[in-house]
Amino acid sequence: MKHATCLSFLGTGSDVGKSFVVAGICRALKNRGFSVAPFKAQNMSNNSFVTLDGLEMGRAQVVQAEASGIEPEVDMNPVLLKPSGDCRSQVVLQGKVVGSRHAKDYYKQTDALFAKAMESLNRLRERHDVIVMEGAGSCSEVNLRSRDIVNFRPAHETDAPVILIADIDRGGVFAQIVGTLEVIPPEDRARIAGILINRFRGDISLFEDGVRWIEERTGLPVLGVISYNREILIDSEDGMDVQTQINPSGALDPDKINIATILFPRISNHTDLAALQCEPGVEVHFLTRPKSLVGYDLLILPGSKNVRSDLEWMRKNGWEERINAFAQSGGSIGGICGGYQMMGQSIQDPHGVEGSPGAESGLGLLPTETVLAPEKRLTRNHGTWIGNRRPVHGYEIHMGRTRSSSEELRPAIAWSAESATAEANSDGLSTPDGKIWGTYLHGLFDSGPFRQEFLSNLRPDWQPPAQQNPLHLAPGEDFENFKARQYDRLGDHIEKCIDVEKLIAIGKLHCEIC
Repeated sequence: MKHATCLSFLGTGSDVGKSFVVAGICRALKNRGFSVAPFKAQNMSNNSFVTLDGLEMGRAQVVQAEASGIEPEVDMNPVLLKPSGDCRSQVVLQGKVVGSRHAKDYYKQTDALFAKAMESLNRLRERHDVIVMEGAGSCSEVNLRSRDIVNFRPAHETDAPVILIADIDRGGVFAQIVGTLEVIPPEDRARIAGILINRFRGDISLFEDGVRWIEERTGLPVLGVISYNREILIDSEDGMDVQTQINPSGALDPDKINIATILFPRISNHTDLAALQCEPGVEVHFLTRPKSLVGYDLLILPGSKNVRSDLEWMRKNGWEERINAFAQSGGSIGGICGGYQMMGQSIQDPHGVEGSPGAESGLGLLPTETVLAPEKRLTRNHGTWIGNRRPVHGYEIHMGRTRSSSEELRPAIAWSAESATAEANSDGLSTPDGKIWGTYLHGLFDSGPFRQEFLSNLRPDWQPPAQQNPLHLAPGEDFENFKARQYDRLGDHIEKCIDVEKLIAIGKLHCEIC
């Protein structure tokens, strides 16, 4: 029976680029003929995805699976924590919600969760040559070590060599590395087999003496110095991508389609806007501070892990008045998932799904009422956007059930025969002129034909720039094709920056077809 070798990539801190590096390693090994799969025992993120079998997992491992050339599955991310408030998260175990836990209660269950995570890992190991494992945060949080299930514990369990990733861009890279090695227990220190330096800017030859110092001081090989590359775009785990514009100053460019989206404190699935961010001639602004929306062609209310709390935040900060003024002036407003729920008349949470039971009045932009149910809806869907008759595809992931009694408004999407159910053959709601709309479909803008038609209808005078660059989608290109090109570029970048042969030797990796 096949039993894949495991490689573990742990970080000196949070946001050192582990997810990016692991995706690149997956692509590089895949290009060399290895059957490779990613694994992260526990992930904390409100950016999630629905698998083909209707289960939920974190998007970071989705990206890594795509880079590996395989279909994402929940065994790659068996434990997903979705923060819904201070010190409280929804717990998703092997793709299914098992409840909401306070941090103290969650830490009492880590042994049982680790056993489930190892079940998932063993299933992956039976079908692949290599499992590339990713840690979380800093691997040297000594106060959390006894409860940790995602850093050294999986590495010890699978006898996996550990590669330590440090981020030189944030400064103090020598202290990051030496400090980590100093505070971890000897058994953890003995498992580290190499070091990677991530996000280097400038002439790497100028850091050769730094590499020598690290190797002499630690006795560990530096397997590579990865240069900072802003020309590769892949979905981030939870933070915003490098091209994200948050509260930009200055006037709007009249030659571009300008889209505003409100950056909620508990925003979820902000990757729904990624395709628009990569569309030439389009600017997407994420806004936290209330401002006039005059001049924007579209306002999008994105997903939220806690709709009522984010509604309250908007009201306290004066956003509701700005949104109403924009709607009354004829502005276009769209809502996705939680944003769609906010646009209605009310959101009711009788079971306390997202906090204390209760209800909140919505923005009143659509004649809908939403009730949060204990069961989460998880499904992949295909259909047609009724307003322009173009195909759309994506996934639904929500607790809310939204209903409308209006006979004047039309659904936003007609589901295909494969996606239609006895419960619903359509989704969302739209005004007849298409100015105000909402949908539960995540990934709406990934469809190239839909996106191109949608933008053309939004601004009939708009023409995308003729000149293309690697950070832009081609006209009418599906986002999946764009991402595949980015993974190829990432794999090439990793090959240039890392000694992959030495990594293969450290891991004693074996490929059945190589």
